[in-house]
Order: sequence, then C-alpha cells, then structure tokens
Amino acid sequence: MVGPALLVFITVGLATVALALAIQWVFEFRERRAVVRQLQDYGTATVASATSPALMRDAAASEAKWLGAITARLPRVPGLGRILEQGGLTWSPQSFAAVTLGLSLGAGLTMLVVFPVLPAVLIAAATAGAMPYLYIRRKQRQRLESFEEQLPEAIDLIGRAMRAGHPLSAGLKMASEESQEPVAGEFRRVFEEQRFGMPFDEAVLGLTDRVALIDVRILVTAILVQRDVGGNLAEVLDKIAYVIRERFMIKRQLRVYTAQGRFSGIVLALLPIAVGTALFFINREYTLTLFLDPIARYFLVLAVILQILGYFWIRKIVDIEI
Repeated sequence: MVGPALLVFITVGLATVALALAIQWVFEFRERRAVVRQLQDYGTATVASATSPALMRDAAASEAKWLGAITARLPRVPGLGRILEQGGLTWSPQSFAAVTLGLSLGAGLTMLVVFPVLPAVLIAAATAGAMPYLYIRRKQRQRLESFEEQLPEAIDLIGRAMRAGHPLSAGLKMASEESQEPVAGEFRRVFEEQRFGMPFDEAVLGLTDRVALIDVRILVTAILVQRDVGGNLAEVLDKIAYVIRERFMIKRQLRVYTAQGRFSGIVLALLPIAVGTALFFINREYTLTLFLDPIARYFLVLAVILQILGYFWIRKIVDIEI
C-alpha cells in the first residue's frame, strides 16, 4: 500500500516541478521579449515620452493577461506578485499556482491510496496546498526582518554622505553600494529609477510599496517633508536611525519574553496530530471509528476548526506591535 502511494506522490511531484519550470521559462521569455520591445520603442520615441514614468512602470507589469483576468475575481490573489517580490523570490504567480495545485493533488491522491476516507483526503490536500503560501510568507517575513535590521546602517550612510556635501541621490547610491542585501537592492532600485527619469517622489514612494515596514514609511515621510519645507535632513536621519535601533531592540526583548507562549502554541497545535497518528498505528480500528462514524466526522471537523482558531488566538496574544 505504501509503495503505490509513494509512486503516485513522486509522479505527481515530478510532473508539478516540470510544469512549474515550463511556466517559469515561458514567463521569463515573454518578459525578456517585452523588455526588448520597450527598449526599441524607447529608442524611437521622443524625449518627452521616453522620460515618462509610465514607460518604466510597464516593465514591472509581469503577470499574464489571462492570469490577471482570473485573479481579479478572487480575493487577495492579485497581491500575490507583491508577496513574492517582498520575499525576494523569482517565482511567477503562474508557477506558484502550478506548484500549489500539484502539491495539493499529489497529497490528495496519496492519501486516497493509503487511507481512502474523504475527510482525510481533503485535509491532506488542503495542508499540502497551503505549504507554498506559508513558505513565501515565511520568506517575506525573514526578508523584512533582515531589511529592518540593516536599515539603520544604511540611514547612517546617507546622513554621512549629506554631511560631506553630497546630494540625497548620492547618499542613496552610497547606501546601495555599501549595504548588504536586501537593503542594497532596494536603495539601488530607488537610485536607478530616479536616475532614468522617474520623479524622485514616486521613486521613493515605490520603496514603501515594496517594503511594508513602518520604519520605511517614517524615512520616506521625512525625506519628502524635507524636500517640501527644507531643514537639516542629516540630523533627522540620525534621529530616525536611533529610533529604529531602539524599536528593534525592544522587539527582540519581546520575542524573548513571549517565547514560552509561542512554543506553547506550537506544542498545542502539533500534539493532537502526534497523538492521533500514534493511536492510528497502535489501534487502527479504534481510530477509524473517528472517520467512519457519521457523527464522529462532525466532531473531527469541529476539533480541527477549534484547533486552528486556538493556534491563531495564541499567536495573536503573543504578537505585540511596537
């Protein structure tokens, strides 16, 4: 029984990977062709139209038209490309959809061979299908945390450049060259966008769209206010860097104080699964009653829902905003 199930899972998994790679190749090929076409149009256009920000923004429109027509009708799916970008991943939304559907189908078919009970099949398919989304959200969180940790040093570089008499754009270039990723890449993009014709305000505001951090919004607000009303921007940047460092230190202390609560949430979430699996191997007939009895199935679904609600409730309690 295990052999055929493993064969089904491997077959579906390999087919999913092949499909995702094919979609990604087609996506990159279309993107390169679009960039070449835009460069050709840029060479033949007038100077006024060539410096338009719309031409630069068109290069970022990477989703296929058929995908946009589908995802526009689904909640929160149009923001998938932004989540992938914030996570530093090169996946396209098409590849992500292919991997999600493939894993869900593979896990469902595998459970159908091993344990042909509809609730178990649905739970396995839903769990496997949620894995790619949880992965990209984890990558997004890690990238934002790394950005927040490196941001004060980049702000200090910009402040020192301005004290030396350089303009703000030169400070952004210095931060992109001296900092580490992901801070270097984001500041490099801001510098290159305003260098190639995009208005400086739009280039800086684009940073807040790509990096969803309150520290970045504070930095951008200070820069835009200084450009409108003037003032000593270097001194303001020093104070912003100090505030960010203090906030980051407090957040680390809170993670230490709430570690026990977070660990308790993980244990309480995994304990029923571990106990249920152990009971299944110890006494299979006793455990099958929970899946075969009509009334027991309702209690099983209720238990899963309450377990999920309890886990997120604990996460909400220990998640303290600073």
